[in-house]
Amino acid sequence: MKVHNAEIVISAVSPKQYPETELPEIALAGRSNVGKSSFINTLIDRKNLARTSGKPGKTQTLNFYLIENALHFVDVPGYGYAKVSKTERAKWGEMIETYITTRKQLRAVVSLVDLRHDPSKEDIQMYEFLKYYNIPVIVVATKADKIPRGKWNKHTSAIKKKLDFDPNDTFVLFSSETKKGKEEAWQAIEAAIKKD
Repeated sequence: MKVHNAEIVISAVSPKQYPETELPEIALAGRSNVGKSSFINTLIDRKNLARTSGKPGKTQTLNFYLIENALHFVDVPGYGYAKVSKTERAKWGEMIETYITTRKQLRAVVSLVDLRHDPSKEDIQMYEFLKYYNIPVIVVATKADKIPRGKWNKHTSAIKKKLDFDPNDTFVLFSSETKKGKEEAWQAIEAAIKKD
């Protein structure tokens, strides 16, 4: 998809604040510093629509971005960030869970992991949670440019093994630096939206 129009429409914390449209939604989930904002910005060809922050854990709401008046990207709070209090984390967890399990416009979740590292406990929990609720998952392994190409397969295999990855799901190697994986990510998102 070539994106000419993208804007943030609302930051929501509860269902009554979600946009009242029937547009399909793609949620983006991942650890605080996995490169979620960079992923969004790369996909929509913008430098800073999604705020990239030196401070992990900045997103504390569900941020709805309207893309080409055709779909919403929903950026959910990054998880696994230590500086946030337990109660705050529990609140986010509840907010994310409510959105993912009740929102009928949700078509798929892009689950971002860092290609350089094994998936964290939270990454594995998120993947299992999505599988449990039968939500289509697109796993995107970010920061591919930080690893020599010859080692991509090794890292990919390690991540898939840890996640107990379902071969029916899509796995995309991605780099916001080199734009690697941008086309594949869009293809997976477009396929998820078309499954209406």
